[in-house]
Amino acid sequence: MTTGSGVNAGAWIVRQQAKPAARMRLFCFPYAGGAASIYHGWSAELPASVEVCAIQLPGRQNRILEAPYTDMPALITTLMDVLAPYLDRPYAFFGHSLGAMIAFELARALRRQGRPEPVHLFVSGHRTPALPSRYDPTYHLPDAAFLDSVRRLNGTPAAVLDNAELLQLMLPLLRADFTLAETYAYVPEPPLLSPISAFGGLQDVRISEAEITAWGALTQGDFFARMLPGDHFFLHSSRAQLLAALAEDLSPWQRTW
Repeated sequence: MTTGSGVNAGAWIVRQQAKPAARMRLFCFPYAGGAASIYHGWSAELPASVEVCAIQLPGRQNRILEAPYTDMPALITTLMDVLAPYLDRPYAFFGHSLGAMIAFELARALRRQGRPEPVHLFVSGHRTPALPSRYDPTYHLPDAAFLDSVRRLNGTPAAVLDNAELLQLMLPLLRADFTLAETYAYVPEPPLLSPISAFGGLQDVRISEAEITAWGALTQGDFFARMLPGDHFFLHSSRAQLLAALAEDLSPWQRTW
């Protein structure tokens, strides 16, 4: 599908299971260095009434030859065009780490355009943007120091970090994604109407429970905070619990639409 601005939405949206009769869509945004494939299997494990649409950003997997984004406003502008044809039914956003910030900013941008907000916003593994980061940026560091910071997050497989050829392929993407995340500047706006569910990892040393629960100030709707077992990438290790929570929080919309 090509949007009115010429953007090929088919390159951006990966649907493992197309569900034409689904009552709602769940758009899922990846963490830094991640791809749409991190949400593989979610469609089968969530209710049949939910169509999972994983977002494939440029610079990874089948889009490896495309330049990744390094500027949040530019990415959000493109994503609004990409998603426009798919907002013909209730929809929700899920994002982990960098993906949480993309989902949050996209929800606000859609509101500024007068479009319906997501029926639910799920943010995972990221502090509320209203609080400054407790860590210095790393995107501009020399390769060795930058990769040390990536390794400490424990999200990039050692098979990649220890393989010189794979690393050379991944390094530009990782640096671009970290630039996107670390140069992001929060601008205060009124709280969203969308309910927000925020998730954190009990063993995540970078994101505290207080930084997760502070997301509640960014919504006028219901707010749910859950801490799940695992480090920064608990969305993999606690996948069953996470998906059960998503299904629970989306259940009112599945009944009423």
